[in-house]
Amino acid sequence: MPPYGHSPYRQWPGPYSPYSRPPVNGFAIASLVLGILCFLPAVGLILGLVALAQIKKKGERGKGLAIAGSIISVVGVLLLVLAVATGGARDFAEGFRDAARESRQNAGAFPVGKGGCFDASDGKIDSMKYASEVDEVPCSQGHDGEVYASFRVNHTGYPGDADMRELAETRCTDLQFEYVMDSWADFGDAELYYFTPDRRTWGRGDRHVTCIFGASDPKQQLEGSLRSDATTLDADQLAYVKADRPFDEAYLQEAPAEERIEDDLEGHKKWAAGVDKGLGEQARRLRAHDWPAATQKHVDKLVAQIGKSRKEWVKAAGAPDADSFTEHYVAGLQGLGDKEAAAARKSLDLSTISPRDATPEDGPESGLDEEHGEGGETEDA
Repeated sequence: MPPYGHSPYRQWPGPYSPYSRPPVNGFAIASLVLGILCFLPAVGLILGLVALAQIKKKGERGKGLAIAGSIISVVGVLLLVLAVATGGARDFAEGFRDAARESRQNAGAFPVGKGGCFDASDGKIDSMKYASEVDEVPCSQGHDGEVYASFRVNHTGYPGDADMRELAETRCTDLQFEYVMDSWADFGDAELYYFTPDRRTWGRGDRHVTCIFGASDPKQQLEGSLRSDATTLDADQLAYVKADRPFDEAYLQEAPAEERIEDDLEGHKKWAAGVDKGLGEQARRLRAHDWPAATQKHVDKLVAQIGKSRKEWVKAAGAPDADSFTEHYVAGLQGLGDKEAAAARKSLDLSTISPRDATPEDGPESGLDEEHGEGGETEDA
């Protein structure tokens, strides 16, 4: 028997045990993988050099992997530099974008996003049938159309052509006020159009309606963007156009369907009460904002004028007959304070041309006819 305390067996894990072999360096493996896949070759090279340093220091395995990964990565870096120098990378990126765009067009989706401008192939938006007939161009140059909104149709099945057009017209009419928040903005010759999926493109997965401002005359293109929202207005401009919103909504969007006062006196009286309420909220918002000194004096005059105009709208809301309503309606319309508003707007570098170009002396019927329109013919693109 061997002396006590000694064993004929080596203690585990002896130098010849398989469990004692050093591990393979992880950076070496990563370097080889990135090099083979030509994915981030510069990173593969760096990982290979780090792996060689760690292997030498720690005695780990994987030196061959690290060397192979480094060499392949060097080749990848050289190819990348060559591609950039010859324009190959740019061509590849443009090809990828073109392929993505073509894929969207084949599915029927409109290729231009919100805020983008485009030209139609023949200059006529109302004759477009396919999204591929669109070429995106900068809004700073002449263009046929400007995309101002889009929305998804969440019907389980295709709703039909008539329902699709009605849905598009309603939603696009509402969404224009989120893109053009300034009610005094000059639309020029722009009209409202929309591009909808049809039964064929619906079957391919297209569910989006695109809302467009387009040129009414194919021979006369639009110039510049119509956008006036938080992305284009500063804090004071945004506060001012938001202050205008309650009155605009009451005056323009809540007007009676009947244009003749005699045909719906109660409807017009209710409308006048809404206008008074909208003017009150407008004045409150104007008073609440801290305006620049050059603007404050004009805002103070405008708020005072709004107070006078409200008295006439209150009387119109309580008018006993159409003649009395007309009298106070005309006085209220004339006293809205457009002169004071134009001065305040000029100080803020906003549009100074009022959209209220009706002539009250002609009577409310002709005035309502001009004032209550949507400001653009709606067509199906």
